[in-house]
This record gives sequence, structure tokens and C-alpha cells, in this order.
Amino acid sequence: MQRYFIEMAYKGTNYHGWQIQPNGVTVQASMEKALSTICREKIAVTGAGRTDSGVHASYFVSHFDSVITTLDNPFFLQHINGFLNKDIVVYSINKVKGDAHARFDAFSRTYRYYIHQSKNPFIQETSWLLRGDLDVDKMNEVSQLLIGTHDFTSFSKLHTDVKTNNCTIDFAQWERKEDSIIFTVSANRFLRNMVRAIVGTLILAGQNKIDKKDLINILKLKDRSSAGMSVPAQGLFLADISYPDNVFKKRYKEY
Repeated sequence: MQRYFIEMAYKGTNYHGWQIQPNGVTVQASMEKALSTICREKIAVTGAGRTDSGVHASYFVSHFDSVITTLDNPFFLQHINGFLNKDIVVYSINKVKGDAHARFDAFSRTYRYYIHQSKNPFIQETSWLLRGDLDVDKMNEVSQLLIGTHDFTSFSKLHTDVKTNNCTIDFAQWERKEDSIIFTVSANRFLRNMVRAIVGTLILAGQNKIDKKDLINILKLKDRSSAGMSVPAQGLFLADISYPDNVFKKRYKEY
């Protein structure tokens, strides 16, 4: 069996997330159907993580095994993209070692959250409309307290099956671009709903409803109800995933 890594992206609006669900269309199920049909063998696809319903990925990595050892070619890439729906794209298919793993070998992930502040029908499925003044400088001041290793229970969906809620964030920053405000955050791992809860909390700082002391207290409480709302899914993108060079070297660089 040959193992392959897939570099891909998808618009999550019409999907119930990445992971296969019993009653809903998912990106993983779409990928498995396409690969199994074209390769004429049953293929299981493993993703670098899971995204919730309505969440997008401007860069995503998954892996699969096949008895066919020549799938890393332009013809197959064109074939798979022709089979997939228009809201999923495969950028590259790469041979890797048999023990390479899209999820467990990743050492860093980056998410971006997009907010727009005036009505725009062309981005309503990929950004969240939030009117009103936001103090971006204050949001950045408060967000710096997230840098480092912390217990992020206050920003996690309840009753998940993880062994620890400790995560290490190494980058967290807001920037304003014309009518948009974008939050970028990178960490070694993320909990379920973590980014959307962080964004909802930092928005409170931008509205002058909380300050640095409040955020420190929210982290200490380890109580989801102490943090801000979970912002809508449509503004969230998984934007980057990093691997050691001896596992996988990226080919697609334009995301």
C-alpha cells in the first residue's frame, strides 16, 4: 500500500463539517466517495483535524492509502477535481512514508476569523457581519495574554473526549483591513470550539466590556460560562498546518 498526503481546501457552508456524520453531508465522506470511485477500491481518508459545520479550510491536509502507486500525477489530480463538488479543491497529492500521519504528525495549526462591518452580500458565507466600533488595539493587548501554555477549559466545548485542555498558543493577533477585521491564531493544538470562543471573548475587550484582568480570571475559572459567546461558524477558516520536513514538505504555497 502507498500512503499519500492531500493538500486541499474547502468552503464549509454546505457541509456538516469535515468528519463523517450519520445524517449529513461532510467533506470527508465526499473525499472518500471520490477516491473510492476513481481508484475502484474502498479508500478511507484521515484528516489533519475536524472542522465543525459551516467552518471552512483555506488549507487542509489529509492522507489515504491505495494499492495504486502512481496517483501523484497531474492527470489524477485533474480527474479528482473534476469529480468533486465545486466547493472542494485538491491542490496536490504527494507520496509519503507509510507511517506518516496527517493528524498526529502535525505540530502547529493556524486559524483565521473574518469579520466585516458593513453589509456585503458577496462575503456573507465566509465572514461574520458585526456592526459597531471595536477597539482593535485593546483586542490585541488582551489577546497577548493567551500566548504560552494554558488550560483553555473556559474556551472549550463541554464533554469532549480529550485527555487534557492544555494548549500552547504562539501567535494571536488582530488586524484591520479596510472594512474587515481578521484574527489569526496559531497553536500546537486546539480544543473543540476554542477559536470561536476566544474570538467571542476578545470582541468583548474590543467593546470595552472586559480587560486584561478579566481574561486572566476567565482562564483561571476553567468555566465555559465565564467566557464570551461562540461566534458564528461562517467566519472561521483553518488556514495552515505545519509538519516536520522529514514527514511532509508542502507543495502548495499560495493559500
